[in-house]
Amino acid sequence: MTAEPAEGGAGPEVTRAEIIARAREIAPRLRQRAPQAEEERRVPIATIDDYRQTGLIRMIQPKRYGGQEMGWDVLCEITEILAAACGSQAWIQRICTGHAQILATFPPEAQEDVWGGDHDVLISAAFDPVGRARAVDGGYLFSGRHGFSSGIDHCDWHICGGFKEVGDGLDGPFFFLVPRSDIEIIDDWHTMALRGTGSKSFVVADALVPEHRILDVRLARDGRGPGTVVNTAPVYRTPRGGITTTGFAALTVGIARGVLADWLDYTRPRKSRGVAIAAKESVQVLAAQASAEIEAAHLLYFTIICNAQRKLEAGESFSEIELATSRRNVGFACKLSLEAGTRLFNAAGGRALFQGQSLERQYRNLIGAAAQHGVNWETLAASYGKIILAPEDSP
Repeated sequence: MTAEPAEGGAGPEVTRAEIIARAREIAPRLRQRAPQAEEERRVPIATIDDYRQTGLIRMIQPKRYGGQEMGWDVLCEITEILAAACGSQAWIQRICTGHAQILATFPPEAQEDVWGGDHDVLISAAFDPVGRARAVDGGYLFSGRHGFSSGIDHCDWHICGGFKEVGDGLDGPFFFLVPRSDIEIIDDWHTMALRGTGSKSFVVADALVPEHRILDVRLARDGRGPGTVVNTAPVYRTPRGGITTTGFAALTVGIARGVLADWLDYTRPRKSRGVAIAAKESVQVLAAQASAEIEAAHLLYFTIICNAQRKLEAGESFSEIELATSRRNVGFACKLSLEAGTRLFNAAGGRALFQGQSLERQYRNLIGAAAQHGVNWETLAASYGKIILAPEDSP
Protein backbone atom coordinates (compact mmCIF):
# COMPACT_ATOMS: atom_id res chain seq x y z
CA MET A 1 0.00 0.00 0.00
CA THR A 2 1.29 3.46 -0.87
CA ALA A 3 1.55 5.78 2.12
CA GLU A 4 -0.19 9.12 1.87
CA PRO A 5 1.87 12.17 2.86
CA ALA A 6 0.88 14.25 5.83
CA GLU A 7 -1.10 17.43 5.32
CA GLY A 8 0.92 20.52 4.53
CA GLY A 9 2.29 19.37 1.19
CA ALA A 10 4.30 21.57 -1.09
CA GLY A 11 5.22 25.09 -0.16
CA PRO A 12 5.37 28.00 -2.60
CA GLU A 13 7.41 27.45 -5.75
CA VAL A 14 10.96 28.82 -5.60
CA THR A 15 12.92 29.61 -8.74
CA ARG A 16 16.55 28.73 -9.35
CA ALA A 17 17.50 32.42 -9.14
CA GLU A 18 15.66 32.82 -5.83
CA ILE A 19 17.27 29.83 -4.14
CA ILE A 20 20.74 30.90 -5.32
CA ALA A 21 20.10 34.42 -4.03
CA ARG A 22 19.19 32.98 -0.63
CA ALA A 23 22.48 31.07 -0.56
CA ARG A 24 24.42 34.24 -1.33
CA GLU A 25 22.52 36.06 1.41
CA ILE A 26 23.44 33.63 4.19
CA ALA A 27 27.01 32.91 3.02
CA PRO A 28 28.53 35.81 5.01
CA ARG A 29 26.88 34.44 8.15
CA LEU A 30 28.51 31.06 7.55
CA ARG A 31 31.87 32.78 7.25
CA GLN A 32 31.32 34.52 10.59
CA ARG A 33 30.35 31.23 12.26
CA ALA A 34 33.25 29.24 10.83
CA PRO A 35 35.41 29.53 13.99
CA GLN A 36 32.44 28.42 16.12
CA ALA A 37 31.83 25.40 13.88
CA GLU A 38 35.48 24.43 14.16
CA GLU A 39 35.58 24.83 17.94
CA GLU A 40 32.33 22.92 18.54
CA ARG A 41 33.15 20.28 15.90
CA ARG A 42 29.65 20.58 14.47
CA VAL A 43 27.58 23.03 12.47
CA PRO A 44 26.03 25.73 14.68
CA ILE A 45 22.30 25.50 15.29
CA ALA A 46 21.94 28.99 13.82
CA THR A 47 23.22 27.70 10.48
CA ILE A 48 20.82 24.76 10.50
CA ASP A 49 18.04 27.25 11.19
CA ASP A 50 19.21 29.36 8.24
CA TYR A 51 19.15 26.31 5.98
CA ARG A 52 15.62 25.46 7.06
CA GLN A 53 14.25 28.99 6.82
CA THR A 54 15.69 29.52 3.33
CA GLY A 55 14.62 26.09 2.10
CA LEU A 56 18.22 25.20 1.16
CA ILE A 57 18.01 21.93 3.06
CA ARG A 58 14.74 20.93 1.33
CA MET A 59 15.56 22.01 -2.21
CA ILE A 60 15.67 18.40 -3.51
CA GLN A 61 13.00 17.02 -1.16
CA PRO A 62 9.71 15.91 -2.78
CA LYS A 63 7.14 18.67 -3.17
CA ARG A 64 4.57 16.61 -1.32
CA TYR A 65 6.84 16.94 1.72
CA GLY A 66 7.56 20.65 1.45
CA GLY A 67 10.46 20.45 -1.00
CA GLN A 68 11.21 21.90 -4.42
CA GLU A 69 12.49 18.85 -6.37
CA MET A 70 15.30 20.90 -7.90
CA GLY A 71 18.10 19.31 -9.89
CA TRP A 72 21.56 18.27 -8.76
CA ASP A 73 23.00 21.06 -10.90
CA VAL A 74 21.30 23.70 -8.74
CA LEU A 75 22.55 21.96 -5.62
CA CYS A 76 26.09 22.15 -6.96
CA GLU A 77 25.76 25.88 -7.65
CA ILE A 78 24.59 26.51 -4.10
CA THR A 79 27.22 24.23 -2.62
CA GLU A 80 30.02 26.23 -4.27
CA ILE A 81 28.64 29.49 -2.91
CA LEU A 82 28.41 28.18 0.65
CA ALA A 83 31.73 26.31 0.53
CA ALA A 84 33.60 29.47 -0.39
CA ALA A 85 32.37 30.88 2.93
CA CYS A 86 32.89 27.78 5.10
CA GLY A 87 33.67 24.32 3.82
CA SER A 88 32.40 22.50 6.90
CA GLN A 89 29.01 24.16 7.05
CA ALA A 90 28.55 23.82 3.28
CA TRP A 91 29.39 20.13 3.61
CA ILE A 92 26.35 19.55 5.82
CA GLN A 93 23.99 21.43 3.51
CA ARG A 94 25.24 19.37 0.56
CA ILE A 95 25.17 16.06 2.44
CA CYS A 96 21.78 16.41 4.12
CA THR A 97 20.17 17.70 0.94
CA GLY A 98 21.60 14.74 -0.92
CA HIS A 99 20.32 12.31 1.69
CA ALA A 100 16.81 13.66 1.12
CA GLN A 101 17.23 12.66 -2.52
CA ILE A 102 18.13 9.12 -1.45
CA LEU A 103 15.19 8.87 0.97
CA ALA A 104 12.87 9.92 -1.85
CA THR A 105 13.85 6.72 -3.67
CA PHE A 106 13.01 4.47 -0.68
CA PRO A 107 9.52 2.90 -0.57
CA PRO A 108 6.83 5.55 0.07
CA GLU A 109 6.12 4.14 3.55
CA ALA A 110 9.68 4.93 4.62
CA GLN A 111 9.33 8.50 3.38
CA GLU A 112 6.18 8.89 5.41
CA ASP A 113 7.92 7.50 8.51
CA VAL A 114 10.53 10.26 8.24
CA TRP A 115 8.72 13.27 6.80
CA GLY A 116 5.09 12.52 7.66
CA GLY A 117 5.15 14.55 10.86
CA ASP A 118 7.92 17.05 10.13
CA HIS A 119 9.17 18.17 6.73
CA ASP A 120 12.33 19.63 8.30
CA VAL A 121 13.72 16.33 9.58
CA LEU A 122 17.34 15.78 8.56
CA ILE A 123 19.02 12.49 7.66
CA SER A 124 22.63 11.43 8.13
CA ALA A 125 24.27 8.47 6.45
CA ALA A 126 27.17 6.04 6.60
CA PHE A 127 27.24 4.20 3.28
CA ASP A 128 30.13 1.81 3.83
CA PRO A 129 28.33 -1.59 4.01
CA VAL A 130 29.74 -2.73 7.34
CA GLY A 131 26.40 -3.57 8.97
CA ARG A 132 24.75 -6.98 9.06
CA ALA A 133 21.06 -7.87 9.12
CA ARG A 134 19.30 -11.14 9.86
CA ALA A 135 15.67 -11.88 9.03
CA VAL A 136 13.12 -11.99 11.86
CA ASP A 137 9.37 -11.54 12.17
CA GLY A 138 8.55 -8.00 11.09
CA GLY A 139 11.74 -7.32 9.13
CA TYR A 140 15.45 -7.55 9.93
CA LEU A 141 17.59 -7.12 13.04
CA PHE A 142 20.40 -4.82 11.98
CA SER A 143 23.71 -4.15 13.74
CA GLY A 144 26.92 -2.36 12.89
CA ARG A 145 29.47 0.28 13.81
CA HIS A 146 29.50 3.07 11.23
CA GLY A 147 31.83 6.01 10.66
CA PHE A 148 31.99 9.39 8.94
CA SER A 149 28.34 10.30 9.51
CA SER A 150 28.43 14.02 8.71
CA GLY A 151 25.98 16.24 10.58
CA ILE A 152 24.75 13.39 12.75
CA ASP A 153 24.15 15.66 15.77
CA HIS A 154 21.37 17.43 13.86
CA CYS A 155 19.72 14.36 12.34
CA ASP A 156 16.78 12.24 13.51
CA TRP A 157 17.12 9.44 10.94
CA HIS A 158 20.13 7.58 9.62
CA ILE A 159 20.90 5.59 6.48
CA CYS A 160 23.30 2.71 7.16
CA GLY A 161 25.10 0.52 4.65
CA GLY A 162 25.12 -3.23 5.16
CA PHE A 163 24.34 -6.74 3.95
CA LYS A 164 21.59 -9.25 4.66
CA GLU A 165 22.76 -12.56 6.07
CA VAL A 166 21.45 -15.39 3.90
CA GLY A 167 22.53 -18.83 5.09
CA ASP A 168 26.31 -18.81 5.16
CA GLY A 169 26.51 -15.93 2.71
CA LEU A 170 25.61 -12.29 2.29
CA ASP A 171 23.16 -10.52 0.00
CA GLY A 172 23.47 -6.88 -0.92
CA PRO A 173 24.58 -4.31 -0.26
CA PHE A 174 21.49 -2.51 1.05
CA PHE A 175 20.70 0.77 2.74
CA PHE A 176 18.94 0.38 6.11
CA LEU A 177 16.99 3.32 7.54
CA VAL A 178 16.91 3.65 11.34
CA PRO A 179 15.63 6.34 13.74
CA ARG A 180 17.79 8.27 16.19
CA SER A 181 16.49 6.15 19.07
CA ASP A 182 18.21 3.09 17.54
CA ILE A 183 21.73 4.51 17.43
CA GLU A 184 24.47 5.48 19.86
CA ILE A 185 26.69 8.36 18.71
CA ILE A 186 30.43 8.04 19.34
CA ASP A 187 32.19 11.37 19.83
CA ASP A 188 35.32 10.55 17.85
CA TRP A 189 35.50 13.40 15.32
CA HIS A 190 38.88 14.94 16.23
CA THR A 191 40.43 15.91 12.91
CA MET A 192 42.75 18.43 11.25
CA ALA A 193 40.22 19.28 8.53
CA LEU A 194 36.47 19.71 8.15
CA ARG A 195 36.11 19.75 11.93
CA GLY A 196 32.80 21.56 11.73
CA THR A 197 31.13 18.72 9.84
CA GLY A 198 30.81 16.69 13.05
CA SER A 199 31.26 13.47 11.05
CA LYS A 200 31.11 11.17 14.04
CA SER A 201 30.73 7.41 14.25
CA PHE A 202 27.69 5.58 15.58
CA VAL A 203 26.65 2.10 16.62
CA VAL A 204 23.43 0.22 15.87
CA ALA A 205 22.71 -2.88 17.95
CA ASP A 206 19.92 -5.24 16.89
CA ALA A 207 17.59 -2.54 15.60
CA LEU A 208 14.40 -3.88 14.03
CA VAL A 209 14.20 -2.52 10.48
CA PRO A 210 10.94 -3.26 8.63
CA GLU A 211 11.20 -4.26 4.98
CA HIS A 212 9.94 -0.89 3.73
CA ARG A 213 12.93 0.87 5.33
CA ILE A 214 15.43 -1.11 3.24
CA LEU A 215 16.68 -0.03 -0.18
CA ASP A 216 18.67 -2.21 -2.59
CA VAL A 217 21.87 -0.27 -3.31
CA ARG A 218 21.94 -1.67 -6.84
CA LEU A 219 18.62 0.04 -7.56
CA ALA A 220 19.72 3.23 -5.83
CA ARG A 221 22.96 3.29 -7.82
CA ASP A 222 21.02 3.23 -11.09
CA GLY A 223 18.33 5.71 -10.05
CA ARG A 224 15.65 3.00 -10.01
CA GLY A 225 14.59 2.92 -6.36
CA PRO A 226 10.91 2.11 -5.67
CA GLY A 227 10.25 5.68 -4.55
CA THR A 228 10.75 6.92 -8.10
CA VAL A 229 7.30 5.54 -8.90
CA VAL A 230 5.70 8.27 -6.78
CA ASN A 231 8.50 10.85 -6.95
CA THR A 232 8.86 11.26 -10.69
CA ALA A 233 11.02 14.40 -10.91
CA PRO A 234 14.25 13.82 -12.88
CA VAL A 235 16.48 14.37 -9.84
CA TYR A 236 15.30 11.10 -8.28
CA ARG A 237 16.62 9.12 -11.24
CA THR A 238 20.12 10.59 -10.86
CA PRO A 239 22.64 7.71 -10.75
CA ARG A 240 24.62 7.45 -7.52
CA GLY A 241 28.38 7.63 -7.75
CA GLY A 242 28.84 8.45 -11.40
CA ILE A 243 26.76 11.64 -11.36
CA THR A 244 26.09 12.53 -7.72
CA THR A 245 29.82 12.74 -6.91
CA THR A 246 29.72 16.10 -8.69
CA GLY A 247 28.44 17.35 -5.34
CA PHE A 248 31.84 16.59 -3.79
CA ALA A 249 33.53 18.42 -6.65
CA ALA A 250 31.30 21.41 -5.93
CA LEU A 251 32.44 21.36 -2.31
CA THR A 252 36.11 21.10 -3.22
CA VAL A 253 35.97 23.77 -5.92
CA GLY A 254 33.95 26.05 -3.63
CA ILE A 255 36.47 25.70 -0.81
CA ALA A 256 39.27 26.44 -3.29
CA ARG A 257 37.41 29.62 -4.26
CA GLY A 258 37.38 30.52 -0.57
CA VAL A 259 41.12 29.90 -0.30
CA LEU A 260 41.72 32.16 -3.31
CA ALA A 261 39.52 34.93 -1.91
CA ASP A 262 41.26 34.75 1.47
CA TRP A 263 44.69 34.67 -0.16
CA LEU A 264 43.91 37.78 -2.22
CA ASP A 265 42.71 39.66 0.87
CA TYR A 266 45.82 38.51 2.73
CA THR A 267 48.27 39.29 -0.08
CA ARG A 268 47.09 42.69 -1.34
CA PRO A 269 48.37 44.67 1.69
CA ARG A 270 51.23 42.29 2.52
CA LYS A 271 54.83 43.47 2.59
CA SER A 272 58.05 41.56 3.11
CA ARG A 273 61.02 43.63 4.25
CA GLY A 274 59.27 46.72 2.98
CA VAL A 275 58.49 45.31 -0.47
CA ALA A 276 54.85 45.03 -1.61
CA ILE A 277 54.28 41.35 -2.37
CA ALA A 278 51.35 42.04 -4.70
CA ALA A 279 53.59 44.17 -6.93
CA LYS A 280 55.81 41.19 -7.82
CA GLU A 281 55.18 39.80 -11.28
CA SER A 282 55.66 36.23 -10.07
CA VAL A 283 52.89 36.71 -7.50
CA GLN A 284 50.61 38.21 -10.12
CA VAL A 285 51.20 35.22 -12.39
CA LEU A 286 50.50 32.90 -9.44
CA ALA A 287 47.15 34.62 -8.82
CA ALA A 288 46.21 34.25 -12.48
CA GLN A 289 47.24 30.59 -12.66
CA ALA A 290 45.43 29.57 -9.48
CA SER A 291 42.24 31.37 -10.46
CA ALA A 292 42.36 29.77 -13.93
CA GLU A 293 42.84 26.31 -12.41
CA ILE A 294 39.86 26.78 -10.10
CA GLU A 295 37.68 28.03 -12.93
CA ALA A 296 38.77 25.11 -15.11
CA ALA A 297 37.93 22.72 -12.27
CA HIS A 298 34.47 24.24 -12.03
CA LEU A 299 33.83 23.88 -15.75
CA LEU A 300 35.09 20.28 -15.75
CA TYR A 301 32.51 19.00 -13.30
CA PHE A 302 29.71 21.53 -13.81
CA THR A 303 29.46 20.86 -17.54
CA ILE A 304 28.99 17.19 -16.69
CA ILE A 305 26.15 17.77 -14.23
CA CYS A 306 24.35 20.26 -16.51
CA ASN A 307 24.47 17.78 -19.40
CA ALA A 308 23.33 15.00 -17.06
CA GLN A 309 20.36 17.08 -15.93
CA ARG A 310 19.25 17.53 -19.53
CA LYS A 311 19.50 13.77 -20.14
CA LEU A 312 17.45 13.06 -17.03
CA GLU A 313 14.78 15.54 -18.10
CA ALA A 314 14.63 13.81 -21.49
CA GLY A 315 14.21 10.42 -19.82
CA GLU A 316 17.53 9.15 -21.17
CA SER A 317 19.94 6.75 -19.47
CA PHE A 318 23.71 6.92 -19.06
CA SER A 319 26.29 4.72 -20.73
CA GLU A 320 29.24 3.22 -18.89
CA ILE A 321 31.65 5.63 -20.58
CA GLU A 322 29.48 8.63 -19.67
CA LEU A 323 29.52 7.65 -16.00
CA ALA A 324 33.26 6.98 -16.11
CA THR A 325 33.83 10.37 -17.77
CA SER A 326 31.83 12.05 -15.03
CA ARG A 327 33.91 10.36 -12.35
CA ARG A 328 37.12 11.26 -14.21
CA ASN A 329 36.14 14.93 -14.41
CA VAL A 330 35.14 15.03 -10.76
CA GLY A 331 38.46 13.53 -9.69
CA PHE A 332 40.49 15.87 -11.87
CA ALA A 333 38.49 18.91 -10.76
CA CYS A 334 39.30 18.10 -7.14
CA LYS A 335 42.95 17.48 -8.01
CA LEU A 336 43.18 20.85 -9.80
CA SER A 337 41.50 22.64 -6.91
CA LEU A 338 43.86 21.17 -4.35
CA GLU A 339 46.91 22.02 -6.46
CA ALA A 340 45.72 25.61 -6.87
CA GLY A 341 45.02 26.00 -3.17
CA THR A 342 48.35 24.46 -2.19
CA ARG A 343 50.24 26.76 -4.54
CA LEU A 344 48.51 29.76 -2.98
CA PHE A 345 49.03 28.67 0.60
CA ASN A 346 52.70 27.88 0.01
CA ALA A 347 53.18 31.41 -1.30
CA ALA A 348 51.53 33.02 1.72
CA GLY A 349 54.59 32.88 3.93
CA GLY A 350 55.10 31.84 7.52
CA ARG A 351 52.42 34.05 9.03
CA ALA A 352 49.72 32.03 7.23
CA LEU A 353 50.65 29.03 9.36
CA PHE A 354 49.15 30.46 12.53
CA GLN A 355 45.81 28.99 13.52
CA GLY A 356 42.66 31.08 13.70
CA GLN A 357 42.83 32.65 10.25
CA SER A 358 40.27 31.94 7.57
CA LEU A 359 42.97 31.16 5.00
CA GLU A 360 44.57 28.52 7.20
CA ARG A 361 41.21 26.97 8.11
CA GLN A 362 39.91 26.84 4.56
CA TYR A 363 43.14 25.35 3.25
CA ARG A 364 42.87 22.54 5.80
CA ASN A 365 39.26 22.03 4.73
CA LEU A 366 40.41 21.87 1.10
CA ILE A 367 42.83 19.09 1.97
CA GLY A 368 40.01 17.21 3.70
CA ALA A 369 37.55 17.66 0.83
CA ALA A 370 40.04 16.45 -1.78
CA ALA A 371 40.78 13.39 0.38
CA GLN A 372 37.20 12.08 0.14
CA HIS A 373 37.45 8.54 -1.22
CA GLY A 374 34.89 9.14 -3.97
CA VAL A 375 37.06 11.79 -5.66
CA ASN A 376 40.43 10.00 -5.55
CA TRP A 377 42.08 10.89 -8.85
CA GLU A 378 44.25 7.78 -9.26
CA THR A 379 41.32 5.41 -8.71
CA LEU A 380 38.96 7.29 -11.02
CA ALA A 381 41.61 7.82 -13.69
CA ALA A 382 42.47 4.10 -13.74
CA SER A 383 38.78 3.20 -14.06
CA TYR A 384 38.34 5.55 -17.02
CA GLY A 385 41.58 4.43 -18.65
CA LYS A 386 40.62 0.78 -18.38
CA ILE A 387 37.40 1.44 -20.32
CA ILE A 388 38.92 3.45 -23.16
CA LEU A 389 41.86 1.06 -23.53
CA ALA A 390 39.72 -2.08 -23.62
CA PRO A 391 39.76 -4.00 -26.93
CA GLU A 392 37.03 -2.77 -29.25
CA ASP A 393 35.44 -6.21 -29.44
CA SER A 394 35.28 -6.66 -25.66
CA PRO A 395 31.78 -6.83 -24.09
